[in-house]
Amino acid sequence: MGRFARSGAMVSVLVLTASLALTGCGDDQKKPAFVSGSQPASVSAAEGTASAEPSSQPAAAALQVSPADGAAGRPVSTEISAKIPGGGKVSKVVLTANGATVEGRLRRDGSSWVPSTALKYATRYTATVSGTGTDGQTHEGTSTFTTMAKPKSMIGSGLYMFDGKTYGVGMPVVAEFSPGIPKKDRAAVQKRMFVRTDPPQPGAWHWLYNGTQAYYRAPEYWKPGTTISVRLALAGIPLSNGRYGNVDRTATAKIGRAFEMKVDNASKKMSVYENGALIRTVPVSLGKKSTPSSSGTMVVMEKKESTVFDTRDEADPDNQYVTKIDFAQRITWGGEYIHAAPWSEGVQGRVNVSHGCVNVSMANGKWLFDRTLVGDPITVRGTPRKLVPGNGWTAWSMSWSEFVAGSALPVPKGGAGPAF
Repeated sequence: MGRFARSGAMVSVLVLTASLALTGCGDDQKKPAFVSGSQPASVSAAEGTASAEPSSQPAAAALQVSPADGAAGRPVSTEISAKIPGGGKVSKVVLTANGATVEGRLRRDGSSWVPSTALKYATRYTATVSGTGTDGQTHEGTSTFTTMAKPKSMIGSGLYMFDGKTYGVGMPVVAEFSPGIPKKDRAAVQKRMFVRTDPPQPGAWHWLYNGTQAYYRAPEYWKPGTTISVRLALAGIPLSNGRYGNVDRTATAKIGRAFEMKVDNASKKMSVYENGALIRTVPVSLGKKSTPSSSGTMVVMEKKESTVFDTRDEADPDNQYVTKIDFAQRITWGGEYIHAAPWSEGVQGRVNVSHGCVNVSMANGKWLFDRTLVGDPITVRGTPRKLVPGNGWTAWSMSWSEFVAGSALPVPKGGAGPAF
């Protein structure tokens, strides 16, 4: 088992429908006036008196916008929401600052409008919202609010996915937080973590117990060729511990062909599948009795063609060594790898002698290394040690029902669709 330091790849202003007095020429007592929601008054030529013609329609009630007009110190993660009296549907939001229009989109459920990027700190914004009420009329409201100054206390965050990269079918979306997100804040944070897949596939988030990581996956492995677009819209989101989200993180990546590795401790063999077909059977040596390999479904997290395992700080002298390793593929944070081990080639397929890694021959190590992608799944079964949640990207080492139970928000049966 090798050990390495972990790196962090990581709208209420009312519409002005109140009466507006107008100053006209002539007798002040015979001023024409606009009354709320009506047409201008007409003047009788014979009598010179003003008679207001009633409006053909009543005035539309004001649409109530949030943040309220005059609100100050709003987080830069603020979303624009609105309520139409009597009910209805918001159809348009225009948000501006310093003469520029901010791009954004309405959530599919109509609950709010989300800016496409975080708002700027200490900036004045004007939101104009329109919608159609159940009365069939158009309602509109405007609000001007300001955002807060940049806070001093922020969380650290990371996203283990990068633009333009291609990953294996088991690659979860991995969000990381330091310190962890308090349990009471996870629903609000999760609501700001957006994932879209093409072709569409439902999914869900799952939080580790300490809130340091959250995984997003579908009920089954991603379909080969899928495009995944992610936005962790965390900049400025307030947390109960007095901290704020530090930045927005985004990535758009691809999923490659289906490639799976399945290791059975009973047979000491790895079966390798590509697009569902068995393409190779590889003899392995797993962890010996004192340092067993973990059973569960893991994914390739990083690859190093050549590296050095240095375990001299291990408490057990028998587990202390410095060894050059070829074709190393990390599968846990704890130091389990798939790697070439020429010293154990004679017992591979028969005896477990490793410190927890999946040992293969030099030839098979290179063959695997040349074909795998970060995110390719490997399932090990039959060892006495069970994979610990969070020891690697362990999103697939649980059933779908177990995975969904770790969401901070309700998940529809079969998984949730995109927010937009």
